[in-house]
Amino acid sequence: MTNNTNTSEINVTSAPEAVYIHIPFCTNKCFYCDFNSYVLKDQPVMDYLRALDLEMEQTVAITPPGVIKTIFVGGGTPTVLKPDEMAFFLASVRKHFPNWSDDIEFSMEANPGTTDLDKMKVMKDGGVNRVSFGVQAFQNKLLGEIGRIHNTDDVYRSLENAHKTGLHNLSIDLMFGLPNQTVAMLDETITRALELDLPHYSIYSLKVEENTLFHALFNKNKLPLPNEDDELAMYKLLMDRMREAGYKQYEISNFAKPGKESQHNITYWKNEDYYGFGAGAHGYVGRKRHINIKGVNPYNEAASKGLPRLDQFEVPREEAMEDFMMVGLRMLDGMESERFRKQFGVPVEEIFAAPLKKMMDLGLIERREDLEGYRLSEKGILFGNDVFGEFIGYLTIEA
Repeated sequence: MTNNTNTSEINVTSAPEAVYIHIPFCTNKCFYCDFNSYVLKDQPVMDYLRALDLEMEQTVAITPPGVIKTIFVGGGTPTVLKPDEMAFFLASVRKHFPNWSDDIEFSMEANPGTTDLDKMKVMKDGGVNRVSFGVQAFQNKLLGEIGRIHNTDDVYRSLENAHKTGLHNLSIDLMFGLPNQTVAMLDETITRALELDLPHYSIYSLKVEENTLFHALFNKNKLPLPNEDDELAMYKLLMDRMREAGYKQYEISNFAKPGKESQHNITYWKNEDYYGFGAGAHGYVGRKRHINIKGVNPYNEAASKGLPRLDQFEVPREEAMEDFMMVGLRMLDGMESERFRKQFGVPVEEIFAAPLKKMMDLGLIERREDLEGYRLSEKGILFGNDVFGEFIGYLTIEA
């Protein structure tokens, strides 16, 4: 293969339309979690929110925003903020990003049991119009075994509070492949989830990450995970159940009613620009990626002196191409050839001829129906990581 490609390309937007904000506080640390999060007790929450305000102020002075289409507040658990803290935070967001599209999607992650009516009213008044609840399972015993502190009653109560507040664009996260979880248990979880008739569901397989309790147990051979056949059966089951219930699987792990797909996550999967604010947050603007300082106090201190960066770098063209393919193929509609050509000034087939042919010969990807791109086949959905692995490193290793 060769890298002697046309170097002309259309630059990515210089006015991002998507915002990610990280609230790193949690009531406790779940056994599988490797996110940048810290137990709330004794944390300088207001100092952190003021530091966030400073980072947003400094950033938009350097890179002014476009009309904002999506805002996503993740964590941690953003809803551990008290109502007055939440009001301060949301006012700060609106101050620095005043121009919102008429159909903005403003999402906030939440844990069941951390969303009383007063807090949800503050959220709605501050512009939040979509809430994603970390439910994970509908068996209380299983929830306890993975370190969750909510129970199923908390789930129903939190969803009821959201609806009472006028927040109806709701999603829940579920997990499969958990220790001691059976196919039958997942089937029961999906049944109870579908009874809620929500617009959106995210259903993820467990990944045992380093620096987690589960990783320590795994290394001691004390983590009773389902076998590969059962885990594959779980994934097939959830795809079948969601399809039968009328939900479109629009991405490897995400299912939605028509028009209720997560627009913010689609920004990532289309490899588009987004701001990233908060401790440990990542941002991607003008093919430049940054990672913020992780610790709460170090972040607060750094933000008082300038942008709180741990690292920032320009993403090489080859790496950006690989990223485009990997994230684009996560969406079941697939990647769009024209968008690739617009970003990089060259046809995708000229860059990735070999892996495209290999994956098509294996029946793992196929041409889109409009022939303007590629997507995972039905078989390829089950082996997505194998497909993505063909593209990641292909240019940067061969170069």
